[in-house]
Amino acid sequence: MQIVISALLIGGISALLAAILTIADALVNNYGEVSIRVNDSKDLKVKGGATLLSTLASEKIFIPSACGGKGSCGLCRVKVLTDVGPILPTELPYLSEKEKKNNIRLSCQIKVKSDISIEIPEELFNIREYIASVSSITDVTHDIKEVFFDLEDEIEFKAGQYVQLIVPAYGDIKGETMRAYSMSSQPSVKSGVELLIRLVPNGIVTTYVHKMLKVGDRIRILGPFGDFYLRDTDSDIIFIAGGSGMAPIKSIIYDMMEREVKRNAYYFFGARSKRDLFYLEEMKEVERKMPSFHFIPALSDPLPEDNWEGETGLITDVVDRYLSEQGDEIDREAYLCGSPGMINACIRVLTRHKVLEEKIFYDKFG
Repeated sequence: MQIVISALLIGGISALLAAILTIADALVNNYGEVSIRVNDSKDLKVKGGATLLSTLASEKIFIPSACGGKGSCGLCRVKVLTDVGPILPTELPYLSEKEKKNNIRLSCQIKVKSDISIEIPEELFNIREYIASVSSITDVTHDIKEVFFDLEDEIEFKAGQYVQLIVPAYGDIKGETMRAYSMSSQPSVKSGVELLIRLVPNGIVTTYVHKMLKVGDRIRILGPFGDFYLRDTDSDIIFIAGGSGMAPIKSIIYDMMEREVKRNAYYFFGARSKRDLFYLEEMKEVERKMPSFHFIPALSDPLPEDNWEGETGLITDVVDRYLSEQGDEIDREAYLCGSPGMINACIRVLTRHKVLEEKIFYDKFG
């Protein structure tokens, strides 16, 4: 017990010291106006002192950041061409050795204190901020809401991409908070976006959506982001998802149906019990309209009252059985959406069945 209390005290003192240093830096160091050179073609004159991520956002250049700049997702990578100091311990878990050698940094961890030169993908200049209003909120499971946002301006995106949802301060939460969510609507719906948002215990944005968001509310959305989308090949397709990981897969499948893509596709959807399943009728309708598509839901822990007659077990075991029955000679590519643990387990199963790693695409969350 004493060790736990000591650890908590140390953690509290560390957090307090970090806060004091941040305040001191803001008060003592007046960095004035500095320059950011972007892709050797665009010069920004900005006020120094803030993070590179937030400074670029103030100039309407939006770098991907699923965690909203908290340093916990590793998505906000940029190539830094000038010296901004050594790589911070908070960056190390998210950077490969190759990225470190190529001066890749996390923009949420770099402070803009002097003139800086960076490189970013050109497509990020197309990221926009949208004003949205909530037109519908539907409970699809006990902990997942389907929310549709009408946009003031039309959006162009690829099925499978995501947006960043910005919610205002509320309760004890100071300031805006941003989190990333995959779009479950298909690209042909340009007037709005549909998101599937699962309630995460103590999640700032998910709590706001589940407890406070109402039809008619206005909110800001950034996007689109991401390289999770269907590749244009003739390979058979394996989709694997669970929970709100349904979102990008649903977008891709509906887009395939609209474009009359005739590729063999198997969608393995994992859930704990029947109350965690949703869109069953919708998937059956897709199967009816698209004969080359097959939906295989599976329950890992079905309840007696579920009267479940479908597949059971971990979704990786179900995928393993199907691929074993079909054989490994088939040319396949896979699209996965779920937690890092689920994704890693699926990759192990798929590669064991001769699916090449370069043909496995995934969207990790959580």
